[in-house]
Amino acid sequence: MLKIIGVTFLMGLFVVSCAPIAQSNGNHGLPPGQVKKMTGAKSARDYTPGHNK
Repeated sequence: MLKIIGVTFLMGLFVVSCAPIAQSNGNHGLPPGQVKKMTGAKSARDYTPGHNK
């Protein structure tokens, strides 16, 4: 019985650890082009992830 519980726990841990993690880029989940339209900016460059210029 203890072996079954241990295997079930390990399998659950494996499934949870492989789940994708959503990362926000500060745009509330919207793509850069949509944020550009909402703000009225001329370029979507400022809203892309990893763009620090």
